[in-house]
Parts: sequence; C-alpha cells; structure tokens
Amino acid sequence: MRMDKYLWAIRVFKTRSEAADACRSSRVKINGQDVKPSREVRKGDTIVVRKGSVYYSYLVIEPVDKRQPAKDVSLYASDITPAEEYAKLEQPRETVVIYRRKGTGRPTKKERRQLDQIMNLNE
Repeated sequence: MRMDKYLWAIRVFKTRSEAADACRSSRVKINGQDVKPSREVRKGDTIVVRKGSVYYSYLVIEPVDKRQPAKDVSLYASDITPAEEYAKLEQPRETVVIYRRKGTGRPTKKERRQLDQIMNLNE
C-alpha cells in the first residue's frame, strides 16, 4: 500500500495529491524517517504528519487503499497524537490590524512609535 494513498484513504488529507506533496516536502515520516509518496505502509508502522505547527501521529492497524468513511477510519489507523499537540490548536492567535489611508506612504517616526505602543512592542 502506497503512503500517499493510505493517508488519503484514512482521511488525513483531502486529496491524494495533497498527501503526495506532503510526502515530497518532508512533512510525513514513518518510524522517524522521511518518506516518498510511493513508500509501502505496513501494519504496525508509526506515521507522523506535520500540518502547520501540529505533529499528528498515527499507528497503522491495517493498510487500506480505498477511501474510508469517517466512522470506519478507526479500523485502519489509531490516532496516537499527544494532547500537547492538540493544545497547540487552542492557542489564541492575536492579530492586530491597523488601517492606514491609501496614499499616505510609510509611517513617520512618530507614527511608528504610536504603532509600537499600541502593539506593546516598546515595553
């Protein structure tokens, strides 16, 4: 069973091409080693997939090549991702958006200090 096909079948990625791209860009590891999309998946392998800042871990229960319904995924893969990784998803993301009128150019030193003060960068 191919790695890209398996990741698509257990619904880690929405498309098989996304799974293949992730393998090619070293975001997928089996037992600690980078893999190619064509790497064979075997029963008992541990797969680690990086999506954003979170590392998801899966234990292969049974290789499967056809896309499975979400309720049946647990028959083929076990999610062994640590709770600390899921906690990364809950971290608040602060976004400060400051609008400037079009055509005003770059901020002056005084405006820059005011922006820094608003964003608490000057403390």
